[in-house]
Amino acid sequence: MTSARRTRGRPRDPEADGAIMKAALELFVERGLEGANFEQIAKRAGVAKVTVYRRWSSKEELLTQAIEQARTLIPEADIWATTDATTQPADQRLMDSWVHTFGDARFRAILAQLIGSSVTQPSLLATYREQYIQPRRRLIHAALERARRDGKLAADADLDTVIDMVVGAAMYRMLIDPDTPADPAATRQYLEAVLRQADQLLRPPGTPPRQEGGQEPCGRDCKNNGPVPHSVVTEG
Repeated sequence: MTSARRTRGRPRDPEADGAIMKAALELFVERGLEGANFEQIAKRAGVAKVTVYRRWSSKEELLTQAIEQARTLIPEADIWATTDATTQPADQRLMDSWVHTFGDARFRAILAQLIGSSVTQPSLLATYREQYIQPRRRLIHAALERARRDGKLAADADLDTVIDMVVGAAMYRMLIDPDTPADPAATRQYLEAVLRQADQLLRPPGTPPRQEGGQEPCGRDCKNNGPVPHSVVTEG
C-alpha cells in the first residue's frame, strides 16, 4: 500500500525516493515532526525541493510511507489476505520480519518519536493509523476469524483484546525496556513466549497447549487446535 502521489512525465527515480525517505526519517528522529519539513528533507537528501513536492502532498504523507517501508520487509497484506491463520510458512515469514524490526535501533527511535509526537501533533500518527495500522489490523482479524469459523479458535475468543495484548507486549519491550537484548534469537524467544500465552486464551476449551517452538502436541491432524499465528505481533 502506498500513499505517494503519482505524476505524469518521466518515471520516478527510485534512488531519489530512497534518499528522500531516509532523510525524512533521520530528521524526524532528530528534530520531530516540526523539524522534518520539505526544505530540510530536500537539503539532506541532496535533491531539489520541488522533487519532494512532486512526490508527496505533505510531510505526514511522506513520513508515513517512509515509516512503513522501514518497518515492513515483506508483502504482509498479500500474505494475510490469503493465509490460513495456522499456516507455518506464512507465520515464519512474518515472524522473521518482525524479529528484524524488533532489533532495529533505528526503528525503535522512529516508533518512539511517532508515539511521542502524537500528544502535540497528532496528525502523523492519525495518518499512519488510517493508512497502515487499521488496514493491517483488519487483515489480521479476518485471518483469525477464519480460524475461529473453522473451529481452530474458541468460539467466544476476544480477538481484538488478544491482538492488543500481543502488540502491547511487543511495544513495551521495544520502547520501555532499554535492556532488551538485540540478539535475534532472544527476541524470537520472547515473542514466542508472548504468543504461547495468547494461544492459551484463544484455544477451544480442553485443547492441549502448544509446545515449545510452536509445535502441536498431537501433530498436524489434531482437530480444533491451530495455534495463534506468530504474526499477530506485526500489526503495529
